[in-house]
Amino acid sequence: MRMAAVNPYFQVDGLSFSVGDKELFHDISFGIAEGQHVGLIARNGTGKTTLLNILAGREQPETGAVIFRRDLRVGYLEQTPHYPAQMSVMEACLWQCREEPRRIQEYLTKLDIRDHGQCIGELSGGQLKRVAMANVLCQEPDLLILDEPTNHLDLAMIEWLENYLSRSCLTLLMVTHDRYFLDRVCTQILELDNQTLYTYRGNYAYYLEKRQERVDATNAEIARANNLYRYELEWMRRMPQARGHKARSREDAFYELEAKAKQRIEEQTVTLQLNSTYIGSKIFEAEYVSKTFHADPNNPDSTEKVILRDFYYNFSRYEKMGIVGANGTGKSTFVKLLLGLVKPDSGCFVIGETVRFGYYSQEGMQFDQQMKVIDAVRRVAEYVDLGGGRHLTAMQFLQHFLFTPLQQQNYIYKLSGGERRRLYLCTVLMQNPNFLILDEPTNDLDIETLNILEDYLRNFKGCVIVVSHDRYFMDKVVDHLLVFNGNGDIKDFPGNYSQYRESLTASSPKNKEGDSNRKEKKRTEREPSKATKPTERCFEPEGALLGAKSNVPSGSKQRSLNPPTTRRGDGREEPRRLTFKERRELESLEAEIAALETEKSALETALCSGTLSVADLTEKSKRLPQLAEELEAKEMRWLELSEIESK
Repeated sequence: MRMAAVNPYFQVDGLSFSVGDKELFHDISFGIAEGQHVGLIARNGTGKTTLLNILAGREQPETGAVIFRRDLRVGYLEQTPHYPAQMSVMEACLWQCREEPRRIQEYLTKLDIRDHGQCIGELSGGQLKRVAMANVLCQEPDLLILDEPTNHLDLAMIEWLENYLSRSCLTLLMVTHDRYFLDRVCTQILELDNQTLYTYRGNYAYYLEKRQERVDATNAEIARANNLYRYELEWMRRMPQARGHKARSREDAFYELEAKAKQRIEEQTVTLQLNSTYIGSKIFEAEYVSKTFHADPNNPDSTEKVILRDFYYNFSRYEKMGIVGANGTGKSTFVKLLLGLVKPDSGCFVIGETVRFGYYSQEGMQFDQQMKVIDAVRRVAEYVDLGGGRHLTAMQFLQHFLFTPLQQQNYIYKLSGGERRRLYLCTVLMQNPNFLILDEPTNDLDIETLNILEDYLRNFKGCVIVVSHDRYFMDKVVDHLLVFNGNGDIKDFPGNYSQYRESLTASSPKNKEGDSNRKEKKRTEREPSKATKPTERCFEPEGALLGAKSNVPSGSKQRSLNPPTTRRGDGREEPRRLTFKERRELESLEAEIAALETEKSALETALCSGTLSVADLTEKSKRLPQLAEELEAKEMRWLELSEIESK
């Protein structure tokens, strides 16, 4: 399909590509114009990265053509960037740049790239991704192609990149599993499904709605074809073999109808419910654990890094905790300390006797590349216990994670990166752990697999710790967060990631200044009402009260500060006085507001202490918004009554 555009950047016509006997896409056509932000969605192993490589000139299609506008500059961020190990960070940032870009210092600062002389071989995954992002931005491309740009980045960096790209005039084509990122940056979605490309002219939320409509319409068409197919099949069985050519055209139409009737829209509707082993009330207790990586005496640039400092935490039964923080603050190290893979400097982790860990590491699992998918799973277990005497075979279990029977016979070396991560996840879950520790589980997984995993974790009858940069995933799965701020500073936040971001926004200096101004205004409004008593107002001249002009502009829509009035028999108006009941209410409101403010302060202190159980955390988290609503309602009522009394 061709896109009508004012300034097209490139056009793809009739593109096809196969790997062995597997056809990834067939005769697809699309185009992208200047200023468009396009997201590409597909399952793992269906050709997303291959299509991006073809557009970037890294691979050649079997058939079809890609036509670019003349002199178009294309920047490509690979899923796994590669640079010479001895190259410095600054050299990598300027690699393939025609000239030193004007905004290089801005990119380096925003992407938190500080040590410009450090070798590429010494960088972590997140640092390398930031360097690659700086390099592609420094090339100042007209078209920016991004393959999983959020992988390995911390949450602060993802949010900066999201804001930068959503405001940018760059033309974008990206593959990402981050659904918030996709929804906020992209204005058009391309879906590669069953070797065919579909276009949705809207963001990710729009795509979900319209895709369901497409699936429903296709299923209805298949149902109609099935009804006609049964009728035509009966005719085919009754038709004599030696009929003339009139029946031949109907016979050809029958085979076309048969192909349509046998189509299937594969929708993942199954829910994965495994039987986790029994877990007792004692989970684990971190008893004043400390861990520090000391500076390397042979490296003058290295510095001391404190991961934990006298850290205490008592993990509760059925708790689902998320861990967030910037790259290098010790999130993965904390997990390895818990599992005993790294030894603490002092303190210890006391693990419950019934705890059975299932660990999904960021580094992944090393499979035998010459082994078939089904054989790799059978090495772990032949059957998976579902509880209640029910079992799944290894083959049935793999189908829950979107490995068809045909794909299960593939050799592992033929799998894409996302398919290998999905296979690794299967081997962890099928061991029936009761405490899952998932370190960056969303990297390289497609959205459909993430939906299945989210449903599984929400219904999981055990404990969960998730280290992830995927905000949508964290919002769906965890009930509270450990926030690693670096240098051993760790805070416990009761809520998911979106609630945590809201709390940070509310506590920012700008909002704090606004809050303090509002409190000061309330205080100053409250003081005159205390100083001015009803008996004193009767000595004021009548004109001073009734003839005073309002400071509110006549056209203003603000609520009037003038008190309600009553009309005398002679036509003159006089201010309404407080009734006895309202006066008693005003007196009690001040005490009630003070009590609520004290309760709110105590509640916030308790929630930030890190010593509450999950039940207490849940209870106090529910009470806090209720308390805020009560306080606001009483303050508004106090203001209303005090305005009447002060006149």
